[in-house]
Amino acid sequence: MAIKITRPQGTEDITPKNIYKWHTVERLARETAETFGFQEMRIPTFEQTDLFLRSVGETTDVVQKEMYTVKACETEFTLRPEGTAGTIRSMIQNGLLNDALPQKAYYILSCFRHERPQAGRLREFHQFGVEMAGSAGPESDADIIVLAKAILDRVGLKNIVLHLNSIGCPSCRKDYHEALIAYFTPHRETLCETCQTRLEKNPMRLLDCKSPICSEIAKDAPLITDYLCTDCQTHFTKLQEYLKIMNIDFMVDPKIVRGLDYYTKTVFEFISSDIGAQATVCAGGRYDGLIAELGGKPMPAMGFALGLERLVMTMENQDCEFEKPKPCDLFLAPMEPDAIILTMQLASALRKIGYKVEYDLMHRSLKAQMKYANKIGATFVMVIGENELQTKQANLKNMETGEEIPMQLDKNFIEKFDDLAIQYMFQDVVDDMEKELK
Repeated sequence: MAIKITRPQGTEDITPKNIYKWHTVERLARETAETFGFQEMRIPTFEQTDLFLRSVGETTDVVQKEMYTVKACETEFTLRPEGTAGTIRSMIQNGLLNDALPQKAYYILSCFRHERPQAGRLREFHQFGVEMAGSAGPESDADIIVLAKAILDRVGLKNIVLHLNSIGCPSCRKDYHEALIAYFTPHRETLCETCQTRLEKNPMRLLDCKSPICSEIAKDAPLITDYLCTDCQTHFTKLQEYLKIMNIDFMVDPKIVRGLDYYTKTVFEFISSDIGAQATVCAGGRYDGLIAELGGKPMPAMGFALGLERLVMTMENQDCEFEKPKPCDLFLAPMEPDAIILTMQLASALRKIGYKVEYDLMHRSLKAQMKYANKIGATFVMVIGENELQTKQANLKNMETGEEIPMQLDKNFIEKFDDLAIQYMFQDVVDDMEKELK
């Protein structure tokens, strides 16, 4: 009996019938980021574990519960749980931070976290992210947030709310940590085991706990916005002014702390009401101490990440438009063994100039070939049988209108087909425009 092998729990297959949705999102995100001056970077799927311990933080859920770590030749490696740490490591190692600043990079990558799988939250998931290093001012925060909003607007999302907060700097967080310890200590025995260990080491992590009991206790905890130093408060106020100037609506949400330790000052989330509990489609913030922590010269930085699964899910729920998959331009139906060579030659010539061409590889009957041509959405079909080979002429059938156009099977065929295809595509554009005007 054959062993049934299925994909690992918490992963998903993106099949050909759905990949066009991902292509839509990735293309629009790339193009938008590049208009802001960002360039693509690609980094390894796994890194030395110490990279994430130093950046993400030893007291975070990611490090304590979710990382996929293996030991090889006395060295521990971890599948990346997020993209920022590896990108900053690469910027430092490759000397990018010695070039003109700010350095701007974007990436599309898969990440891995051992979480309980649910809608919009997988163990292998994908992110589009951007990182900008070198600029400390609130205008750079605004630029990053405007970029995130531009991508969400371009893919057509609606009902997305920007939640904004400042979690201060190490200086003002000291007093805030003391206030949190004083607040949570009377509840120590009620807190989950993980939060009990975090209380002294990193009390802000208690605000991010997913336990219902801890969340209930945390709802009345002191707010970081009441403890901001003058510099952090000025930065946060200026950022809000810039966002208003750029017509970006937002709400200040003091409960946002983000789940990773490297964040400082600005943090933000774009939240949707259309995907249930996992409502954040984009999140990010500033991490001014990360570059120095990873061995680079002290330098401010910030960025964001878009969860692609959640983004596609939200777009589907809101009936956003996706790019249509490119249909087959021409299906060739050879009816004689001698027609195969000509069929292959015509297909090869048309493919070289960019047309999507298929021909029968299953030795089907003519009826079955026409059925297959319909199934793949072929724009044109041309049957090549004994008569067509003898007369050097075949009919090119427009599958939408049924019109049949005589075509000479000679050296001018490619040029004539190109002309007809262009006319057909142009007419489609005109028809679409007329529909919109009506």
